Amino acid sequence: MPMKTPQEYIDSLRKLNLVVYMFGKKLDNVVDDPIIRPSLNAVAMTYSLAMSKKYEDIMTATSHLTGKKINRFTHIHQSVDDLVRKSKMGRLLGSITGCCFQRCVGMDALNALSITTYDIDAKYKTEYNKRFLKYLEYVQENDLVCDGAMTDPKGDRSLPPHQQEDPDLFLRVVEERKDGIVVRGAKAHQTGAVNSHEVIVMPTITMREEDRDYAISFAVPSDTKGITYIMGRQSCDTRKLEKGTIDRGNFVFGGHEALIVFDNVFVPWERVFMFREHDFSGQLVEQFASYHRQSYACKVGVGDVLIGATQTVAEYNGAAKASHVRDKIIEMNQLNETLYCGCIACASEGRREPSGTYYVDTLLANVHKQNVTRFPYEIARLAQDIAGGIMVTCPSEDDLKSPEVGKWVSKYFHTVKSVPVEHRIRILRLIENLTMGSAAVGYLTESMHGAGSPQAQRIMIARLVDMKEKQKTAKKIAGIVE
Repeated sequence: MPMKTPQEYIDSLRKLNLVVYMFGKKLDNVVDDPIIRPSLNAVAMTYSLAMSKKYEDIMTATSHLTGKKINRFTHIHQSVDDLVRKSKMGRLLGSITGCCFQRCVGMDALNALSITTYDIDAKYKTEYNKRFLKYLEYVQENDLVCDGAMTDPKGDRSLPPHQQEDPDLFLRVVEERKDGIVVRGAKAHQTGAVNSHEVIVMPTITMREEDRDYAISFAVPSDTKGITYIMGRQSCDTRKLEKGTIDRGNFVFGGHEALIVFDNVFVPWERVFMFREHDFSGQLVEQFASYHRQSYACKVGVGDVLIGATQTVAEYNGAAKASHVRDKIIEMNQLNETLYCGCIACASEGRREPSGTYYVDTLLANVHKQNVTRFPYEIARLAQDIAGGIMVTCPSEDDLKSPEVGKWVSKYFHTVKSVPVEHRIRILRLIENLTMGSAAVGYLTESMHGAGSPQAQRIMIARLVDMKEKQKTAKKIAGIVE
């Protein structure tokens, strides 16, 4: 059964025995929890669109292992075209859900591991790639959602892992057994963690010899004994508990993040893909980060939603024809399409690795992500500018529907004759949600810190740009002979 339907995906989550805490209490039903359910709906859309003939070329691929049709989120890129379609898939899903749909990290982890495990084997004659390909086939055959877990809590950033006061602040091996290893630590900011079937762990930084116990990569089922999930808070998250839909903004879809605690978790050898090969930790981090920086095509899709909402509110306010409003919306589109140029460019300049996997252009992927740390914030600022202060001062849905004061809300928040007040409030709440509420985590904060900090991208850009060649060209044109 290579591809699940949305309902089969939801049913498969019900079979998991996850240990999840939120607001200090253990959850008995993760699938139907009103705060978590919107994020599950977003993941389910990745299954739904894969069933559609209209989106088949973007959402599905052919497995290079089995020749079967599979969901593209479980695919290993076999061509530049695959890389391009990945970016198109990200924009499509972002525009349909208006949020993070949570499967990119796992997809990027799979592709990075397909390269790194092959390279480790070539140097050390290990069998990591063989293990990985067997695991990959399992993921594809069961159409699983994988959580890519890279970010450690890190503790004191001035100290390497082995010098931390608490050695568990970076996930590490604490015991080596004949049948596997035992690990302890945590992974932070894990997007879509409790909507996942598998957790794929990777090191978070380049490790040195003395940090070799931290240079590990493996995969475990998400409900493995010893794993606990602690849900992160989001701005306005408890609005999802309200009975109405207006004040929630994007009330169908959403995202979530969690801290994953590994308390002496056993991992069998067949699921270990790196074990103390510290000299390959940096490569895995870099390759995953480059793939994931390309993945921010999703922000272009969410930008499409925000721009559409901004144009709508301008029309509802009767201000759409004002020259300064039109100019600001043009600016929003220019910034959003520039982001799309970046993800398509790094895909189009991709190349084949010795493993057979196609890898994005690292420099362009980092340039793209650097733009993502900036442009969505400007798009959001312009949206708030055009929406006006009512975006954050508007009365609640209960007030709008109140027998006592509803008539005043309808009277004094009325604008264009043909526009119902409820429609105006709904679009304002969507803009609020995307730029300030729970969806802003996926659109803004994730744009800044996802796939590494902005400084990490700047370091990569400085390292990858051939400055000497640029100088050589300039001197030649200027007639300078040295």
